[in-house]
Amino acid sequence: MLANKPKTKILVDGGDPEETLRVKELIGFVDGQTTNPSLIAKNPEIRERIASGHTLSPQEEKDEYRKIVQAISPLVGDAGVSIEVFADMDTKAEEMLAQGEEMFSWIANAYIKYPCTREGLRAAEISVRRQIRVNMTLCFSQEQAAAVYAATRGSREPVYVSPFVGRLDDHGENGVDLIKNIKEMYKNGDGHVYLLAASIRHVDHLLASFATGAELATVPAKVLVEWATKDFPMPDKDFSYKAVDASGKPLEAIPYKALDLKRPWQSFDTAHELTTVGIQKFVADYRSTLRRSA
Repeated sequence: MLANKPKTKILVDGGDPEETLRVKELIGFVDGQTTNPSLIAKNPEIRERIASGHTLSPQEEKDEYRKIVQAISPLVGDAGVSIEVFADMDTKAEEMLAQGEEMFSWIANAYIKYPCTREGLRAAEISVRRQIRVNMTLCFSQEQAAAVYAATRGSREPVYVSPFVGRLDDHGENGVDLIKNIKEMYKNGDGHVYLLAASIRHVDHLLASFATGAELATVPAKVLVEWATKDFPMPDKDFSYKAVDASGKPLEAIPYKALDLKRPWQSFDTAHELTTVGIQKFVADYRSTLRRSA
């Protein structure tokens, strides 16, 4: 069990309450949880139902999602449970918002995940006015993070932005650089947006999240188990993240951009190919659980 909690809050990235409980027993706490359509599709109970030939209707899918997050909710701390709306590239903000309002009512500690698209940002802008906590997911650029800040300005609740470190690494770029760049940019802000390091693939990603001062990190259970097996190492003042791919090839650095957070959110370039790919992956995983007639 971890003796001293890191300043960075630790969330479990998953869709299985039993797994969350195992992690909590292993490290002594869980600050929060992030979920998404892909993780829900991997839930053991859902997979068992699909394997037996029982696909779900959209309403059944939603009911199962609600049941899962309601089981997770009492297991976690004040970082809450992030629940993702079902959205493809054509989903309008109004549809995301309607889902978000309903999902927000499921549990007392909900954060609603919207994608870092123009429609997702529009939904977030309205959500924070209605005091709905939001987590802006599939963030792959500093411009997207700047737009999140500007769209949610004035929020009474913390807003999360989730840069996907591992997926940038997969793309040949140093995802840890994006964390550093967003943290540097937000130094000039009012502190209402918290950086949530996501797509954590290994312990070094986790340690880099600690070292760069990310307020939160969402981590698959297997990485947290590995961290525990290594006796919970923490980065010291000499810690240096080795930005290389699986073959040892250096990852491309992501340069810092000087962006004015006072600009309107619509003025930032929020398009990113990896955001599009991520949405398409979530949609495919969601549809894999549905009846063909749905």
